[in-house]
Amino acid sequence: MTDKIIESLQARLRVLEAQNAVRKTIARYMALCDVPARALEGESLTALFSDDAVWEGIGPQYADKFGRLAGPNAIVAMLQRYLPPTPHFATNVHFLTSEHIEVQGDTAKGRWIMLQASGYVDANAELISARLDVDFTPSPHDEDVWLIRHFRTERLFDAPWQLNPARGVRA
Repeated sequence: MTDKIIESLQARLRVLEAQNAVRKTIARYMALCDVPARALEGESLTALFSDDAVWEGIGPQYADKFGRLAGPNAIVAMLQRYLPPTPHFATNVHFLTSEHIEVQGDTAKGRWIMLQASGYVDANAELISARLDVDFTPSPHDEDVWLIRHFRTERLFDAPWQLNPARGVRA
């Protein structure tokens, strides 16, 4: 193989590895926002965000509800309002689809459609769909990890549904 071919293959491999790291980060974010969550040893939402991270609700239903938050501590403080031990969700599960990830050097942009199945402590339940546009940056501490730099969520629709929680599963 020529040097040019090897360089091309290395560049393609870097993109594939970055896309996979982005998938891992967004999957862990969603899993940690699920109720009940199954956190891995030493795992935290804070560790998924860059130091200059921004999280914002956009569009008519989320801009006022969530606004724009800057910094991992402010972002996680907002998310914690919806997670145990705060009594909000009885169960909450996130599904991602329609994935599109573009990597350009040290930036990545991911787009997904999210379906959130939520059962509340007041016994109501709803399905929520949102469009996610998320920018990622490589971690300064681990070349195999990409962090959320700018998370944007826009609600597309919601619908009521009946929740029949599994017996013996607690938030």
